Amino acid sequence: MQVFVLDKHKKPLMPCHPARARELLGNGKAVVHKRAPFTIRLKDRVGGEVQPVRIKIDPGSKTTGIALVREETVVSPEAGEAETTAHVLFLAELTHRGGAIRDRLTARRAFRRRRRSKLRHRAPRFDNRTRTEGCLPPSLQHRVDTTASWVTRLRKSAPVSGISQELVRFDMQKVENPEISGAEYQQGTLAGYEVREYLLEKWGRSCAYCGKTDVPLEIDHIHPRSKGGSDRVANLTLACRPCNEKKGNRPVEAFLEKKTECLKKILARAKAPLRDAAAVNATRWNLFKRLKLTGLPVETGSAGRTKWNRTRLGLPKTHSLDAACVGDVDRIEGGNRPVLSIKATGRGSYQRTRLDAFGFPRGFLTRKKAHFGFATGDLVRAVVTTGKKIGTYVGRVAVRASGSFNLQAGSGLVQGIFHKVCRLLQRADGYGYSLATPNRKKSAFLPGINAGVSIARRG
Repeated sequence: MQVFVLDKHKKPLMPCHPARARELLGNGKAVVHKRAPFTIRLKDRVGGEVQPVRIKIDPGSKTTGIALVREETVVSPEAGEAETTAHVLFLAELTHRGGAIRDRLTARRAFRRRRRSKLRHRAPRFDNRTRTEGCLPPSLQHRVDTTASWVTRLRKSAPVSGISQELVRFDMQKVENPEISGAEYQQGTLAGYEVREYLLEKWGRSCAYCGKTDVPLEIDHIHPRSKGGSDRVANLTLACRPCNEKKGNRPVEAFLEKKTECLKKILARAKAPLRDAAAVNATRWNLFKRLKLTGLPVETGSAGRTKWNRTRLGLPKTHSLDAACVGDVDRIEGGNRPVLSIKATGRGSYQRTRLDAFGFPRGFLTRKKAHFGFATGDLVRAVVTTGKKIGTYVGRVAVRASGSFNLQAGSGLVQGIFHKVCRLLQRADGYGYSLATPNRKKSAFLPGINAGVSIARRG
């Protein structure tokens, strides 16, 4: 992975090789500006020649691929045509927290509903809340905001001159039925049926779990609603009351772990949810408009073109390499670089209480989130010289008002680290980082940060 370089006035220059960055740090000509992604700042240089760099984005529902490439167009002497070569400088995979946002909002709604309906009477609230045109739910807006935020961050670290986005659209009905055509698009799954009658015919008027017939049957969610399951008819089945009560809100895989044949039959009849495809469809144009606001030229490419480029170049299927294949590209060099995994963790919670299962406070948090100069999520280095935890640890810290911190290091969770042995490396920015190299598993923490620390030490 290339190291980002800034000049004396924090203007972006061309990224350099890690060996060159190590040399600059060792000679005292540069300082570490940021640990993740690793960035150095030159002490005595102002400005310089730069080459055009392009940000390529492969938007996804859960993970978005990001690639920073330097494009070079040359005329091939054999074909006599111009060929575009993308030299990969930086690869990243951004993991969104839209699912966590959705679950928290669902829990908050349930708590409020219980408090307002069963515990004390409240007058009906006038529904005066309005939504602007084109607004998105918080879980979807988060995907757009985090992707646009990282585009802004990369523009501050590299001389970006253009953006490429995969503008994909999923045909939801064709995903379910590849043979659909003509007037069938106007007929849904329940055409000519009621929901209960449709389920009775689909599941043979018997319990899907035990096979009993001629008993009262109830509608059950295959993937429980409390675990994020939808009300789509593809997620519904029939169960007798004993099986329905025994299953509860457990996933069907846990309920039928000893009945593998029955589990296979149910999963074969149940269709895959379309939540991810719907999220991409809903956010693609909002993200495109946000990217246009940057003032840079935005190139769009289809998913078919991305797949064709990846297959033609013989690249593995990953989010980051899919991003590198977006748009017009004939060759890709440097695709085997380490991938920076960026996970959105949030910046804490406004809620200063802990709730029990019924939505009532069971504990209270301190009013301030920072203690002894540290906040939860900060990247720190702790050097312990005495006691049972002797060693040097680098990781994200969880602070306490008592001064005894927890540290999530590469070797695991280390508890009871005194605040005086901690040294701040980088402030919390709402993201967690880890680095994955080709053909290796992703590390628990961020070797990239540790590599940056080793650069400073060797100097």
